[in-house]
Amino acid sequence: MAALNNPLVTAVDNFEQWILLLDSTIRIATPLLFAALAGMLSERSGIIDIGLEGKMLVSAFAGAAWAAHSGSPWQAVLVAMAAAMSLSMLHAFACITHKGDQIISGVAINMLALAITAMLGQRLIYQGVLTDDLRLMPLAFPELLPHDDTIVSLIYWQLLSGHNALVYFAFVTVLLLVVFFKFSPLGKRLSAAGENPLALNRSGVSVELTRYLSVLAGGALCGLAGAYLSLGHGAGFVDNMTVGKGFIALAALIFGQWRPVGVMLSCLLFGFLDALSIRMQGIEFFDSGYIIPVQLIEMLPYVLTVLVLAGFIGSSSAPKALGVHDKF
Repeated sequence: MAALNNPLVTAVDNFEQWILLLDSTIRIATPLLFAALAGMLSERSGIIDIGLEGKMLVSAFAGAAWAAHSGSPWQAVLVAMAAAMSLSMLHAFACITHKGDQIISGVAINMLALAITAMLGQRLIYQGVLTDDLRLMPLAFPELLPHDDTIVSLIYWQLLSGHNALVYFAFVTVLLLVVFFKFSPLGKRLSAAGENPLALNRSGVSVELTRYLSVLAGGALCGLAGAYLSLGHGAGFVDNMTVGKGFIALAALIFGQWRPVGVMLSCLLFGFLDALSIRMQGIEFFDSGYIIPVQLIEMLPYVLTVLVLAGFIGSSSAPKALGVHDKF
């Protein structure tokens, strides 16, 4: 009887449960995807960006604060992007102009963001729950199919429909970046800045300007990740609400080999594990009567992060000039 009540067994026998699991996967993977793509833009130009966590946190705070102040969620999204880009500019100024240590700069941004958001969140704004008119609400697809239990209908209404605009834009961004790197002259220059900056400089293109633009563009995407956390997936700002998502995005970036499609698939994998860990809470271990501890299940995405970083960071094909200060 215990097996019949096991959610995993039920999911195998019930297609709708799998659809709901995939739906949760997409929602959870969206901020990871934005942040990982942001890191990809920065690192493919040669600048290490481990400050994704801090930029996500600051943008989540800025978005929630501005939404509560202005009453416009889309204005709040722009403010969140601007907040993340300001930290990206600080990182670029330290690492590109002054050729500072890129890892130390990223760590400093993470620490600064954690301290600032905690202080401002407690003293300057009310950390209440944002009402629906202040959030990015789900978009419903046209009534092209009836609401029934058929496979096509479940996919259309449960999996594809009902997400907010940032979820759809995250996957559109992947397609845009594929085209950008393959066919755009600017995309090829960005890649050259991370692979052979000396050759790019000799061709008459400013390596520093290219890297600045890349880091700032990454900051904009990181701002969307933070805005999604506080305005789309959540309903306001809470202290440390990113809870390591920036570092998981870094692992997804490495696992995806700094390629848009690979990064997307990696983020979906991490999102799937996170969604699965939520559904696995409270189940028995092979009908033994032993309930798997919630803490152990919640560790799964972070354990995978460590395994990915340990197993792939040595064999991954990172940009050749990543983290290297060349003399042009």
